Amino acid sequence: MSERLDMTVTYAVHNALRRELGHVARAVAVHRAGLRHVLRVAPGWGMFHSALHAHQAAEDEALWPSLRRALAGRPFDLTRLEAIEAEHAALAFLIETVDDGLTDVHIGPDLFEELVDGLVTGLDKHLAHEEETVLPLVQTALSQQQWDLFGRAHARKIEPCVAGFLPWLLDGADERTVASVLDQLLPKHAHHVYARRWRPQYEALDLWGTRGPAAVTRP
Repeated sequence: MSERLDMTVTYAVHNALRRELGHVARAVAVHRAGLRHVLRVAPGWGMFHSALHAHQAAEDEALWPSLRRALAGRPFDLTRLEAIEAEHAALAFLIETVDDGLTDVHIGPDLFEELVDGLVTGLDKHLAHEEETVLPLVQTALSQQQWDLFGRAHARKIEPCVAGFLPWLLDGADERTVASVLDQLLPKHAHHVYARRWRPQYEALDLWGTRGPAAVTRP
């Protein structure tokens, strides 16, 4: 399909979320009883949580309403959009419950592991569903102006944490994606700040506790 609208940033976010889901899944497999402690102290969990919230909040605020108006009179396609919005709500509730479980001792380790595993599975399926059924509708139904409106909303959501978000987003991305995302989300004169300050600071972090001694496995 011809890409009429540039979705580089959206796909970069999806790929970064999938990358982090891999880390979370490995934490589930390795730590189990100590999973709560691992996620509570891992900087990677906070970055993942913040990025997911910002991305979905921007979609809920500025993308889905425009798409809903554009799809008026197309009930089948509107049903597809409604399914995505329902998944958003379910995932928001699930990640909130996982966050509560980081400190709530009434949520036992087995239930906590089940919740995290459900988040990994559910978000992975949601990203694929969105890419397969709804983003193609965005490509055909929205104007460039409407897509730019979403882009500005997305930029506003990440602005408070842009110094950490951009290196996180572009971790492992190819050079073309890095250049395109930086051009869209950062003024040209600030690119050197990303390269010389933000990215080295990000690379120095032990995001998932994999560089030092094994994490203590405790609930």
